Amino acid sequence: MVGGLQAFAEALKEDRESIPKKFNSRNMSLNLEAQAYSPQRVREARAALGASQAVFALFLGVSVKTVQAWEQGENPPQHIACRMMDEILHDPAYWQQRLQELAVEKV
Repeated sequence: MVGGLQAFAEALKEDRESIPKKFNSRNMSLNLEAQAYSPQRVREARAALGASQAVFALFLGVSVKTVQAWEQGENPPQHIACRMMDEILHDPAYWQQRLQELAVEKV
């Protein structure tokens, strides 16, 4: 592996245009198109975590008023919040565990 990286580093110095001919390369893309989130779908994502609006807001890094606005249909969630809710709904058990790991008792 080290030898392969050294050969690649040398090829970079010599002729960048020949790299695809000398080395295997793959192009990859990710399907990161977020689902549209209706108020009901936002509530589903929150319910999947078993979280209150306040805890859900903390988890997503938004205000409680923002979550309330999403759930009342006043404002749609932004793309990044939709992507996070997609991930929550894809594997709720993982995110429930993460939420529990993040919980700390207030003194």
